[in-house]
Amino acid sequence: MENRSKYSQLIKAEAKRLGFISCGISKAQFLEEEAPRLEKWLKNNMNGDMQYMENHFDKRLDPTKLVEDSKSVISLLLNYYPKETQIQDTYKISKYAYGTDYHFVIKDKLKELLNFIQEEIGEVSGRAFVDSAPVLDKAWAAKSGLGWVGKHTLLLSQQRGSFHFVAELIIDLDLEYDHATTDHCGTCTKCIDACPTQAITEPYVVDGSKCISYFTIELKDKIPTDFKGKFEDWMFGCDICQDVCPWNRFSKAHSEPLFNPHPELLSMTKKDWEEITEDVFQKLFKKSAVKRTKFEGLKRNIEFLRSQES
Repeated sequence: MENRSKYSQLIKAEAKRLGFISCGISKAQFLEEEAPRLEKWLKNNMNGDMQYMENHFDKRLDPTKLVEDSKSVISLLLNYYPKETQIQDTYKISKYAYGTDYHFVIKDKLKELLNFIQEEIGEVSGRAFVDSAPVLDKAWAAKSGLGWVGKHTLLLSQQRGSFHFVAELIIDLDLEYDHATTDHCGTCTKCIDACPTQAITEPYVVDGSKCISYFTIELKDKIPTDFKGKFEDWMFGCDICQDVCPWNRFSKAHSEPLFNPHPELLSMTKKDWEEITEDVFQKLFKKSAVKRTKFEGLKRNIEFLRSQES
């Protein structure tokens, strides 16, 4: 038991050194509470065209099916709240996509953390996850006491709000486990009231197929005309439910240079975006998550926003 405690403290100290704002640890086991919720969500087609959400149902709920002999899920949060945001009255990009794609940044940090564990503790096997595999990130983070899942289904913490990435290391080492925290949303419904597409269908349930992020990033077809006039100038992702959340008044700017945007990005006007060329797109978003929608996808989103105004 003594070793578990020592190892857990070591890991948390190293996570802090690597720049993570929080680190919590849970026992790797089947997520009983999440199973019926996920099943119902998929049954109601709230994943839209995101068919991949239907794959690996068992693996999503049981980390021992992802990592053999896994004992612990180490959850980590990395802040991405920017020092400065885009100018007023322009087409907007979700704050998480301002700088270098978080998948690269976090994967490197997780590899370092795993190497550290292997050097300091010994033969430990594990895998790093950054929302690119069937892992219920927010459920694990909440289980390990890093916050609670808010009514907008994002992980919230009283100290930091919700502008952070969630990642995990699943390893075959027994550690000291943390406990879940309590929910502090109370009677507040700001996120539900502010969502222009009514994607938050009830507290703690988001219909992914109605979310602006889904339309501007995941959907490959034309954006349905029923949603005209409801995007509030968001061309990649959407931060509305986070921007209105009272807990985000505690957000502090990140200190990760790789998350800083291209200098020109923040000052671009609607006209600049409407006239964007593929060369400018490649320069602005060289290693950005915006690449996911490709130049054509971003142009489609801008055209859709322009058609809202006419």
